[in-house]
Amino acid sequence: MKKIKFSNVLIFILLLALSVVFLIPIVTVIVNSFKDKFSISQTPFVLPNRETFVGIENYISGINDTGFLSALFWSLFITVCSVAVIVLFTSMTAWYITRIKTRFNSLLYYLFVFSMIVPFQMVMFTMSKMANVLRLDNPVGLIFIYLGFGAGLSVFIFSGFVKSIPISLEEAAIIDGCNRLQTFWHVVFPILKPTAITVAILNTMWVWNDYLLPYLVIGSDYKTIPIAVQYLKGGYGSVDMGAMMAMLVLSILPVVIFYLACQKYIIKGVAAGAVKG
Repeated sequence: MKKIKFSNVLIFILLLALSVVFLIPIVTVIVNSFKDKFSISQTPFVLPNRETFVGIENYISGINDTGFLSALFWSLFITVCSVAVIVLFTSMTAWYITRIKTRFNSLLYYLFVFSMIVPFQMVMFTMSKMANVLRLDNPVGLIFIYLGFGAGLSVFIFSGFVKSIPISLEEAAIIDGCNRLQTFWHVVFPILKPTAITVAILNTMWVWNDYLLPYLVIGSDYKTIPIAVQYLKGGYGSVDMGAMMAMLVLSILPVVIFYLACQKYIIKGVAAGAVKG
């Protein structure tokens, strides 16, 4: 039986402590979602008892007060479509600018990288004005705006992975009669699957939780979940904390489920599928 290194034990304890630190806020929100709003303010870290437990009352009131089902639909629609468009177009763009070596493609790549460091606050007013002028101030238009803001990081990630794919695989597909588009769909994109899912997860968490961009572009006409949750604030800063906690639990559930379903693809060997059978 091998001796366990002290450094490994120390790393395990450190990671366990970090996990507890990250989980405490989530557990606190879940616990408080079943308590009345007065006990949430007075004893937020105490488990509910017979006097403070309200069952699913907070969830019912939160759904009714915020129009949660409508907000859930628009959040799902915008997130799913935005992420699908980002993954599709940025993977094709990264493959093209990586394989076709020209000065223009090099400049295009650096422009994508540069867009990652531009603060959103610098362009948000100009962007909202242009969205209004170009009739993009609607859920469909918002999808293309997300494509523009998400392209930088996504192209950067895909480009780094495409460089590791042997070009001989694509040459073999072209010899077998595939055109460029068929080569991408049948050879390149299946190898990109782990990276595509990683990009999808990163963009899903960003788009799903984003408040400022939907608020600036579509306002309250098509409320997403982050915007809908803000409507729980009453006059003079009063907040229904019970309903707020319940809505926060419902808002994080889809992202958690999506991440748990896709995490196995992230840790797979990135080139394992290229050499099978």
